[in-house]
Amino acid sequence: MKIIAIKAWQVDLPLKEGRYSWSNGNFVEVFDSTVVAIETDEGVTGYAECCPLGSTYLPSYAKGVRAGLAEIGPHLIGQNPLALLEINRVMDSSLRGHPYAKAPIDIACWDILGKATGQPVYMLLGGAMQEDVALYRAISQESPEQMAAKIQGYSAEGYTKFQLKVGGAANEDIDRIHATRAILKKSDILVADANTGWTRHEAARVVGAVADLDVYIEQPCLTYEESVSIRRRTGLPFVLDEVIDGPGILVRGIAEDAMDVINLKISKVGGLTRARLMRDLCVASGIPMTIEDTWGSDITTAAIAHLARSTPEEFCFSATDFNSYGTVTIADGAPKRVNGRMTASDAPGLGVAPDFDVLGEPVLTIS
Repeated sequence: MKIIAIKAWQVDLPLKEGRYSWSNGNFVEVFDSTVVAIETDEGVTGYAECCPLGSTYLPSYAKGVRAGLAEIGPHLIGQNPLALLEINRVMDSSLRGHPYAKAPIDIACWDILGKATGQPVYMLLGGAMQEDVALYRAISQESPEQMAAKIQGYSAEGYTKFQLKVGGAANEDIDRIHATRAILKKSDILVADANTGWTRHEAARVVGAVADLDVYIEQPCLTYEESVSIRRRTGLPFVLDEVIDGPGILVRGIAEDAMDVINLKISKVGGLTRARLMRDLCVASGIPMTIEDTWGSDITTAAIAHLARSTPEEFCFSATDFNSYGTVTIADGAPKRVNGRMTASDAPGLGVAPDFDVLGEPVLTIS
């Protein structure tokens, strides 16, 4: 089997809530997503999606996905999409870094592998370790009262895990954490995610002020070293996300007891091939994961569901149904939330079919 063409579409994803806000005044109102198709000489086509969280969250941006594909794509024509490690080697040799731009190529090749072998991707990633997976809901940064009200609304939809966007002024964040924890059930999970927004002294104040609450602290500061400093000052469970961007820093974090949980974002690490490696390292080391991505819609949610479903439940802290946040449906067959949970399709590959009436004409074609 050989790759004969790579195509990409750009699609806007408006939000149902109108705006998604996180640390330091950052926000997005319409996400810019890229859908990728890899066509083969045997008539099998694989699909993927990549959607950075704006341009200020990670070293990634929406136009960079398409620019990266234009750089990498010509080197992949004629390659065997089933040879996943070779595909990744070719991408790395043709463009240094930029894992988010490589991720949709890797994911689309997994889709092809599943279709070619008649298996869902979760089987190729290790098999069905869960029938369905628990989801969290991200709560956009607003006033403590507004955030608490939104949590109550999403609780009624079946969610039991909530990621509170903090990383603003320390006093306000302390109030946000207290107000939202107060309205949750004892069994509900609350994660205070600062998205690197606190300086070390601010983070120290916040973790001290909420020390008596049942709350996880996520990515308090910009760097690994600063965050680990806060880890040493609190007994609260600790999550790292932005700084865990590859196997090397994951191994370091495990060795240095830097975290209790990580957020494993598929595009941040370059696709399912490296995400599976990091997932397996976490399982072997006893580190649970939130399995997700930076953002996206139906195709991204499908990839998340397959990786999460193939992860043992005790190590799958939560996952994300990004296709429930937006107003646009871009593919058929994507996972749908039921009582705060979702599952991956049993169809071959990712189990999704893009809606080209929505996507329109490709913005990039390489052949």
